[in-house]
Amino acid sequence: MFRAELTRALAYSDGSQGGRPPFDPVLMFKVLIVQATNNLSDERAEFLINDRLSFMRFLGLGLADRVPDARTIWLFREKLTHAGAIKPLFDRFNAALREAGYIAMGGQIIDATLIAAPKQRNTEEEKTAIKEGRIPEDWKAKPAKLRQKDRDARWTVKFSKAKERADGSKPAVDIAIPTFGYQNHVSIDRQYGLIRRWDATDAAAYEGARLREGLLDKTNTASLVWADTAYRSKVNEEFLAKNGFVSRIHRKKPPRRPMPETMRRANALKSEVRSRVEHVFAMQKDKMGLFIRTIGIARATMKIGMANIVYNVKRLVFLGRLAAA
Repeated sequence: MFRAELTRALAYSDGSQGGRPPFDPVLMFKVLIVQATNNLSDERAEFLINDRLSFMRFLGLGLADRVPDARTIWLFREKLTHAGAIKPLFDRFNAALREAGYIAMGGQIIDATLIAAPKQRNTEEEKTAIKEGRIPEDWKAKPAKLRQKDRDARWTVKFSKAKERADGSKPAVDIAIPTFGYQNHVSIDRQYGLIRRWDATDAAAYEGARLREGLLDKTNTASLVWADTAYRSKVNEEFLAKNGFVSRIHRKKPPRRPMPETMRRANALKSEVRSRVEHVFAMQKDKMGLFIRTIGIARATMKIGMANIVYNVKRLVFLGRLAAA
């Protein structure tokens, strides 16, 4: 299925110049799937492929076959990253889903989640330089240090509603959780819960703007769009109406006034549909342990894209079992 896209992205030589032939690209792509499914580093993936017969069977390897080492896995992923191959690979699998009868229908649900990355310990001057798109002067003289600094990831604060105390009272202040890393923006179809569109940004990017930047799936057979209040704006509402979509985005509470009962009930009905997108993020963060270990937005996009492909593979298996039951 992925061979044509992988061959174009890797651009291997024909072997006329000699040298050891590369591993089969589909086999190496399967290694990346194993990594994304089990949250494995390159070294750990090499060890477990040698250790587990289930992994070897999935990769089509025998006991006497050569297993790709950690360096080979890293180089393969780097080639795909530099070629920008993850989006074409995702689109290829999405096309296979449509060919199998899993057509996007019932409308779409949009949301984003924060993906943590290792925290950076920078001075205020270094932070200012990074935000301005400059390399701090001290780092220029230390290339080894510069290689270990992620200048694309950003800090943001995630707010969460404070839970009630045992006596029934609520804290005066909601919970604020600072997070450093990236965001995974997805659009899933309501019928099958498969990811149809996605994008990766730094954690500080405003998710509401992504709605107007290619996140909507125009192949969906229904025009309804569900999202939380972060996507509610006059610009987005006009964009949806202009492009033939029907907004089912949550409405915001009026400032300094209680939420009207009719608006509360309407939001509750929308939440019954919108909440399905949370299953995607729960799978990726809990079962797959999604975490950005790499440096830079290009590698983070590759990591997030692989997680989205693996989620769709797992969802396809679940839908197949559901249909057979």
